[in-house]
Amino acid sequence: MDFTAIQARYLRDAPPIRLGGIAANLARIASFSRNDANREIVEHMINESKLFIEWAAPETDVDTAAVLVELQLQLAQWQRGWAGIWEDTEKRRALIEQCRYWSKRVLDMSGLLREDPSCGKVA
Repeated sequence: MDFTAIQARYLRDAPPIRLGGIAANLARIASFSRNDANREIVEHMINESKLFIEWAAPETDVDTAAVLVELQLQLAQWQRGWAGIWEDTEKRRALIEQCRYWSKRVLDMSGLLREDPSCGKVA
């Protein structure tokens, strides 16, 4: 699959939006992993998330980039053990919980849900 067009579109967004996209992908992975029929879709979303991290990390601060690298390593570990994870209910449940954790963490780092002090609203 040629990801050139996807990358060009992805890079048009500001870094916080990119992080929000990664968080959304992780939330989708958690949700889709509940259904046995979604194995290939989830596997594709894991790979897509790795690409999003690769494209987003260079334009983040050092601390955020370090967390993204840690997440990318986690995604790679899931890919390596994919058949065993998908077929094992407990391992898949752990993946779902880890995706929820990572989704929240990345969304928090994005700053998209912080209050705007000038008006008291979520930015």
